[in-house]
Amino acid sequence: MGLELYLDLLSQPCRALYIFARSNNNPLEFKRVQLAKGQHKTEEFQKVNVLMKVPALRDGSFTLAESIAILLYLVQKFKTPDHWYPSDLQKRARVDEYLSWQHANIRAKGSKLFLTKVLLPLLTGQPLPPEKLEFATEELNVALKQFEEKFLQDKLFIAGSEISLADLVALVELMQPVCAGYDLFEERPKLMEWRKRVEEAVGKQLFQEAHKEIMNIKNMTADQFAPEMMENFKQQLLKQ
Repeated sequence: MGLELYLDLLSQPCRALYIFARSNNNPLEFKRVQLAKGQHKTEEFQKVNVLMKVPALRDGSFTLAESIAILLYLVQKFKTPDHWYPSDLQKRARVDEYLSWQHANIRAKGSKLFLTKVLLPLLTGQPLPPEKLEFATEELNVALKQFEEKFLQDKLFIAGSEISLADLVALVELMQPVCAGYDLFEERPKLMEWRKRVEEAVGKQLFQEAHKEIMNIKNMTADQFAPEMMENFKQQLLKQ
């Protein structure tokens, strides 16, 4: 049995893995798991990941969860170019630093804005309270300022002059609020130029392909969700 990567391209970490694997020609078989349909909760998928989350990897009898762990596994298994996860101690530390920081910052705040702006009105059938969106936007803007000042600075990429895992993970997360209609690059020229460099490094066509579905998220309707998933998402979002 070859390597199987279970994913849903509506998910940011899944897109990062898909782009990474494709751009490096890693021999993986991609298995789609539709989160909206609840396919991650099936008994069959739990054999791959008991946590019932995507992405997940199966390499023969070995299974692995968590996107960062999977990225690092692929880096080492296929000996991908050094710039992705540099052997230089300090460059690698810069990558690790960003990957450690991003979960509670860029990922958390970007996801919150996306869910608030797109999924909450869809699942509740009610217009979005302006103050809820304003608060989510302000939180994201704080994280974006920290990203520019601390991690990007005046460098071409986060770890220096070449793309790394940190850049790819960062950009797919920032695309989530963009796909919700908040163009966070518009008034941030430094961020916009960095985005162009990342896209060119992995291939613009591949990047666009990976984001095709999420770019059309506004066309999604409530009947595309399994009823139990719709209720589950609704309860989670109302708690925010």
